[in-house]
Amino acid sequence: MSEKRSFDAIVIGAGIIGANIGFELSKAGYRTLNIDKLPAAGYGSTANSCAIVRTHYSTWAGVAMAYEGFHYWKDWANYLEVDDERGTAGFIQCGGVFVGDDERYSEKVLPLFDEIGIPYELWDVAALTENIPGIDTGEHAPPKRPDDDDAFWDEPDSQITSAVHTPIAGYISDPQLATHNLQRAAEAKGGEFIFNAEVTDIRVEDGRVAGVDLGDGASIDAPIVINVAGPHSFVINEMAGVADSMRIKTRALRHEVHHVPSPEGLDFEKDGMLVGDDDLGTYFRPEVGNNILIGSQDPDCDPQVWVQDPDVFDRAISDEQWRTQVLRVARRLPSLGIPSEKKGVVDLYDVSDDWIPIYDKTDLPGFYVAIGTSGNQFKNCHIAAHCMVQLVDAVEGGHDHDADPVKVRMPYTGLEMDMSVFSRNREINEASSFSVLG
Repeated sequence: MSEKRSFDAIVIGAGIIGANIGFELSKAGYRTLNIDKLPAAGYGSTANSCAIVRTHYSTWAGVAMAYEGFHYWKDWANYLEVDDERGTAGFIQCGGVFVGDDERYSEKVLPLFDEIGIPYELWDVAALTENIPGIDTGEHAPPKRPDDDDAFWDEPDSQITSAVHTPIAGYISDPQLATHNLQRAAEAKGGEFIFNAEVTDIRVEDGRVAGVDLGDGASIDAPIVINVAGPHSFVINEMAGVADSMRIKTRALRHEVHHVPSPEGLDFEKDGMLVGDDDLGTYFRPEVGNNILIGSQDPDCDPQVWVQDPDVFDRAISDEQWRTQVLRVARRLPSLGIPSEKKGVVDLYDVSDDWIPIYDKTDLPGFYVAIGTSGNQFKNCHIAAHCMVQLVDAVEGGHDHDADPVKVRMPYTGLEMDMSVFSRNREINEASSFSVLG
């Protein structure tokens, strides 16, 4: 890359959202370049995403965007408009049930479902028992840790009174393959990708972004740069000099997800579903090989490990967190065995102050952000990318997004999204769950 190259737009990052923004920009006629410091698209935290598709959020924008995203996944092959030589990622629509915290669901989530038109059913104990073989319907709230609270082991003296079943929930079979699909889709529209390339500087000329410099000495010009760097987003913002001017910040949070075999005699991969368990502070879903994938809903009792340098963190599974998460699911599925071999992944979330993403312009003209997305935005990659292109088009056309927020009509549902919800300068959204639930 000896001669200087130029593009209409540079996207920093080639995770699921970065690759999707590259695709949407290319479709819109921009000459794009995605730059990623890792060896392949979706190689970082995207590869370790739980890739869950669900609509239960605590805000209208969260529910509406996730419902729109569901329609994209159902139409995935047509949306891509290209065949990938590696195959196409699949959407496993296994359905989902969400138990516990009746007040949150009845007062926050279900009214949003009704308003937007999300299909759901209320399940009682009998329905839970019928639909999830081997489930224990005891109530354990609030979430606890087995090593910190003797009450973790108490037998429940009450039952879950209700649960919400959403038939459209599920998961993506291979998150990295889905990202590669988007890379190929972007390339078919003229987009380019470079890997193993580290951005070392955001260049500014005459008060506007002018491009990026790379670690190998290359310099690439573009009047538009979009930060979609995931857990490195705060590093890129500091490099661009915009971090201090943003009211909402992002940080990198270490997170663990674990895998265990299904209980003997239960084909959870075939017959199981996504279970969001507010009562125990966990979630789990089917995983290939008749395994169960287990994650934490970040209850107050779980420690949070914030990482100062996203290139340096402990990737080893923690014995304590492994035991905590597996035992929580064992309380719900008592026949679950506790394997001696600890399997799972450790990676970083890119988390905003209120766990709601930032899709916005910045105070540096031409520099945009799609950040704070980890944990709950994989499912929304396509509609987030569509919204970002609408935002870029408007702002580059002279629209004052800060004074008059851009509104986007979503293609499948026709719902209108007010992009101020995702503003870098919004007040903390108190309607958020302040957790991976968003």
